[in-house]
Amino acid sequence: MQLLRWFGILLAVLVLGLVAIAIVVRFLDGPLRTLPLALFPGGPLRAGELHTGPEPDWSFARDIQEMELQLLEPPRSRITWLIVHERKLYVASGYMKSWWGRLWKRWPHDAMKDGRAVIRIDGKRYEREVVRVTDPALFWTVVEESRRKYGSEEDPTLPDPLPPLEEAGVWLFEMAPREGAGAGSPPGS
Repeated sequence: MQLLRWFGILLAVLVLGLVAIAIVVRFLDGPLRTLPLALFPGGPLRAGELHTGPEPDWSFARDIQEMELQLLEPPRSRITWLIVHERKLYVASGYMKSWWGRLWKRWPHDAMKDGRAVIRIDGKRYEREVVRVTDPALFWTVVEESRRKYGSEEDPTLPDPLPPLEEAGVWLFEMAPREGAGAGSPPGS
């Protein structure tokens, strides 16, 4: 009985500690990068120069492994992988058909409601519009590029014929330019 009580106390301290961490990181400038803390969404991206020029050629980010992505509503940030295809920037969200993904991956659903976002790559911020890719040919081409970049336990060659997007378990988003962004307007306007 004493052992069970100590186990209960230890479990309560662990849960309270995780809740405290989850609350604290929401006030930070972006997500933490160390595991397991990187699993918790961070706060709004505030630091770094805001890009105000013409639309970037995202080819410079082809070999960059991660970026920070913050939706404006809700204003939480996370670390994501990025894919560059034909000078455009994409982000994929996997596990969308699994119970774990439905529980853990809320940002894609939030992005479908309000796609305004800020991303930060190498310390520089860019205002973006998160737009879900629905074109099957583009979707599978970018997924194949992601498999080459990050590796995959699956065969990196795509099946023929390609399965419907609904069966993929992955949502793919273009980080498109946000109308009126970058002209001196603060993020969130």
